[in-house]
Amino acid sequence: MKLSENGELTGGERVLAVDYGHVRVGLAISDPLKIIASPLTTLKNDATLLQEITRIIKTEGVKIVILGDPGEKPSNKEIRDKIIQFKSFLESRNCRVILWDETYTSEMAKKMVLETVKSRKKRQNKGLVDMNAAIIILQEYLRTV
Repeated sequence: MKLSENGELTGGERVLAVDYGHVRVGLAISDPLKIIASPLTTLKNDATLLQEITRIIKTEGVKIVILGDPGEKPSNKEIRDKIIQFKSFLESRNCRVILWDETYTSEMAKKMVLETVKSRKKRQNKGLVDMNAAIIILQEYLRTV
């Protein structure tokens, strides 16, 4: 971090957290000081995903991506293979990618949504759970830096 001529902090690199799923991809982003984890969006895991992620990395100034990793259990093989491919794509965009244990993040995110979202209709939005899972992944990472 540096101070600009007008006394503002510059040069902060944001961290993007990704909760990668077969259908949806939840995203959360840090502030430039790497203190606060904020929800960003949920994207569909379709043909536009790579283009959208590239745009976000560019526009938000992302240098580090924390990618949720479900672990190497046989039941996770298919999704983990896709996550490893996605990791390679992110690295090709000049991002440092860190695989992060996402065990229980979806369950914690569901609980968070149940406790904080009043509207039953909004609570049924699965994208909200994915985005909150990304927030949890990012918060866990930020506690370590």
